[in-house]
Amino acid sequence: MDILIVGAGFSGAVIARELAEAGHRPTVIDGRDHVAGNCHTARDPGTGVMVHVYGPHIFHTDDAEVWDYVNAHTPFRPYRHSVRTTVRNRVYSLPLNLLTINQFFGQTLRPDEARAYVEARADTSISEPANFEEQALRFVGPEMYEAFFKGYTEKQWGVDPRELPASILKRLPLRFSYDDNYFAHRFQGIPGAGYTALIESILDHPAIDVHVSTLFQPEMTDRYGHVFWSGPLDGFFGYAHGRLGYRTLDFERFEGTGDWQGCAVMNYGDRDVPWTRITEHRHFAPWESPEGSVLYREFSRACGPDDIPYYPIRLVEEKALLAEYADRAARTEGVTFVGRLGTYRYLDMDVTIRDALDTARAFLDRAPGAAMPAFVTPPL
Repeated sequence: MDILIVGAGFSGAVIARELAEAGHRPTVIDGRDHVAGNCHTARDPGTGVMVHVYGPHIFHTDDAEVWDYVNAHTPFRPYRHSVRTTVRNRVYSLPLNLLTINQFFGQTLRPDEARAYVEARADTSISEPANFEEQALRFVGPEMYEAFFKGYTEKQWGVDPRELPASILKRLPLRFSYDDNYFAHRFQGIPGAGYTALIESILDHPAIDVHVSTLFQPEMTDRYGHVFWSGPLDGFFGYAHGRLGYRTLDFERFEGTGDWQGCAVMNYGDRDVPWTRITEHRHFAPWESPEGSVLYREFSRACGPDDIPYYPIRLVEEKALLAEYADRAARTEGVTFVGRLGTYRYLDMDVTIRDALDTARAFLDRAPGAAMPAFVTPPL
């Protein structure tokens, strides 16, 4: 079958490869002038630094099949993600761990002492946190909430933390040890040649036809037996019911000499500092030693019609609108929606690949004549 895949990021590339190896001839299009979507990496000609063009991407997973899959296309190098935060003119370790607690409170607590110390500051009157702020107050108490979460969250999401669901904070660890490895997954790394080389390898199959700088046109669907859409779900329907909410990022690039900040990511928790973090890209390839350095200041804001969507908001109003689009998608034949934008979910790279593999296999395993669902993993 001739198949159209819209989007040359992880979702589109993995689906295309799986279908091509099964005998189909997928065509992949992307509106940008490169593959790999927001994971795109490029060597900076002036400094030699491998830059994560749309912000840093750290691969981490417990899914052994996904780990083997990406390593089969390009070798990954070991990488341990280390993050710091500047708050009130002091630098602290993240995620919150025993060092952070002792630094912040000026203590020398052992793990069991620190656990009791934090619990004594937590608001135990909150039994069922209804929002982000209540979850934080129950989690770490007012002092650490004000320092490490409130200002950063207001900048990142553009709303009062009381308007955000408690589930956002539940994903963040609190460790009563000195372990500051940002992720706890078994497999962690970054492709030595960059993410774009990884996606190019996945797409490197004689049956796959790739076209960049090519925008989707609705009439294209008439020429293909099936369409896999990894663009915005609402965009496929021309935003007929309104636009789903996203946050976007602005990057203020600057250069330095040598090691400028000493770590890959420095968060800034104070509300009066306009950026959320500074990323230093040389640290995402610690096996290299460039003389120069490329850094990004990141600014989060509401996503406009011409902006790149990064983070789905998924608050009450967006979920209601999502339900409308999901219902319309379910009634649309010949199209399957995939990826972060197509399913309006916040997905890490490993989950994106897992969903793409599952989607391709569901397509290939269908009974003859059976319809392919709009979503293999429902967005709600």
